[in-house]
Amino acid sequence: MITKEQVLEAQNEWAKGVVKIGSLKDKRIVCDTFVDDFINNMYAFENGVVLFKPTKCAHEQFRCTKSKAKSYFIGGDYWECLEDNGFAMAPWVNVRFENLNFILEENRAIVMGNYYFRALDNTEVKVEYTFGYKLVSGKLKIDLHHSSIPYEIN
Repeated sequence: MITKEQVLEAQNEWAKGVVKIGSLKDKRIVCDTFVDDFINNMYAFENGVVLFKPTKCAHEQFRCTKSKAKSYFIGGDYWECLEDNGFAMAPWVNVRFENLNFILEENRAIVMGNYYFRALDNTEVKVEYTFGYKLVSGKLKIDLHHSSIPYEIN
């Protein structure tokens, strides 16, 4: 059975990875290598379908291949989708999760809540998320990632 602690550990690893990507933005070759490793380590692209709906996308809403996920995270020369500016290149100095609840099963976990991205100027961006994890060789890997900015009433 997947435990809450395993999910929290995976979330922490993901958050640290997103922060590190931004910290490497001026070292493009090192950043590129890190992002490849980050995606391979955190996402289950090599094991089948990954459903990825990133936060800041409008025209091409889904990034269901490894190369499109990379495009979303770092943009630049890796634009597979023209609207990608490199979400993780903000850079963010911290990412924290506030989990609403967990569905834990033997080989799958689903978690929903809000996560907060802190920028260099100390402002935070609140994002709603749902992550699905599956157990792959003893490690949790994301195969469902849905993020969106909260709806605003005008």
